[in-house]
Amino acid sequence: MPQLDRITFDPNVMGGKPCIRGMRVTARMIVGLIASGATPDEILADYPYLEAEDIHAALAAALDELVGGEEDVATNM
Repeated sequence: MPQLDRITFDPNVMGGKPCIRGMRVTARMIVGLIASGATPDEILADYPYLEAEDIHAALAAALDELVGGEEDVATNM
């Protein structure tokens, strides 16, 4: 999935947790914000260095983790 290209893993950044484009913003943090009711527009306003595609990537990574990496899950929904 091209969206997952935005998710990086670096042991020197946030303890190796999945991050957005090497920044100190974890995919889990983005998913948590969405789960707590934040809209993508609110997240982008609060974190202006993020892009809409970063939010999509965080959600795609979470979905991939939940379903165990099933092939093309996000595109088949």
